[in-house]
Amino acid sequence: MDQTAALLQKIIEAHTQLRATQPLVQCITNSVAANYVANVLLACGASPAMIDNPFEAESFTRISGALSINLGTPTTEQMQAMQISANTAHQASIPWVLDPVGYGNILSWRSEMTNELLQYQPTVIRGNASEMSGLAGNQVAGKGVDSTLDSAEVYAQAWTLLDHAECIAISGESDFILSKELNSIIQVNGGCFLQPRVTATGCALGALIAAYCAVTDATTATLTAHVHFAVAGQLAYQTAQTVGSFNVAFLDALDRIDTELLNEYTDVKIINR
Repeated sequence: MDQTAALLQKIIEAHTQLRATQPLVQCITNSVAANYVANVLLACGASPAMIDNPFEAESFTRISGALSINLGTPTTEQMQAMQISANTAHQASIPWVLDPVGYGNILSWRSEMTNELLQYQPTVIRGNASEMSGLAGNQVAGKGVDSTLDSAEVYAQAWTLLDHAECIAISGESDFILSKELNSIIQVNGGCFLQPRVTATGCALGALIAAYCAVTDATTATLTAHVHFAVAGQLAYQTAQTVGSFNVAFLDALDRIDTELLNEYTDVKIINR
């Protein structure tokens, strides 16, 4: 079995395991994304809980299968909960995902918090190309929280971020996953150009990575979440070519993906360093 075929087998196993175990995922996410993130996790087979109160953070993180932290619209209380939950996850060896939305010089408060959260060793860091480039130490002029760079331009720059995490995931027209375990880069193709036009798809992807981290290793989890989204995007576009109907079709596709569809549509490529 070649390496790509072996990865596909792991993807299928992780997808089956997620459906079977329905892991509890604590999501500290943004106000724009919360409802959509919860619906995406439910469609994929996980159990979301949007617990972002600092007075409840520690106790809830301890019972969660994984934690997802997203800095999209941070409040003061959310910032406190993020620190508590990330520290708790680190101490209890609970996998967690960091999504540094809007990282850069303009939104300095959240960016400083992102830097502080790195001390708790997130399992996975994911974001768009501009966010990942900025986090890796490059000066990037972002467009609000949207990327101004292509993911293919950034993955070599982002390699240093593996000092802080097991995997780095860069979203774009193609997604790139940097794996410390494999010492390589995995390119995930597929998806649909309408996905970025649906609010919170990136935020939901980060939460789905966390869900998969609850049932498998970091590399497989990150890869499977991206493939799950890429295949669902392709399937949704077959029946819906406008943004509103695509949004609904995408959720339906996330729910109906099975082993046969993963075998047919998965498109991954291993890039050696």
